[in-house]
Amino acid sequence: MDLDLIARLREQAEPLATLSLSHLTPATRKKLLDDELSVNAYPTAFGGLVFVGAPRYSLPAEPDLALIFEAAEQAGIVWLKFDREAAVIDGLLVFEPVLGSFAPCRVRTPP
Repeated sequence: MDLDLIARLREQAEPLATLSLSHLTPATRKKLLDDELSVNAYPTAFGGLVFVGAPRYSLPAEPDLALIFEAAEQAGIVWLKFDREAAVIDGLLVFEPVLGSFAPCRVRTPP
């Protein structure tokens, strides 16, 4: 394999963090899945990719996502991958649907 090609490709790498969909409110989850977020997002069957930027290019209108963007920017994260089977991140709010529905929800705050 061409080592110059590998180096050029590596230069294009951007940090991505994968986190649970449960960090989004049910309303924000629905917006993500419906491709209606206030920021650039790419829905998938089980969540989606959300572009943060470096530096952050925009602050989301969704308050729950805005808090995650603040932390992501400070951590140097450029992309967020939300997935229903991804890890829950200590320190972030968790919104759990009641009885498997999207609303209402209860909030579990970190210790």
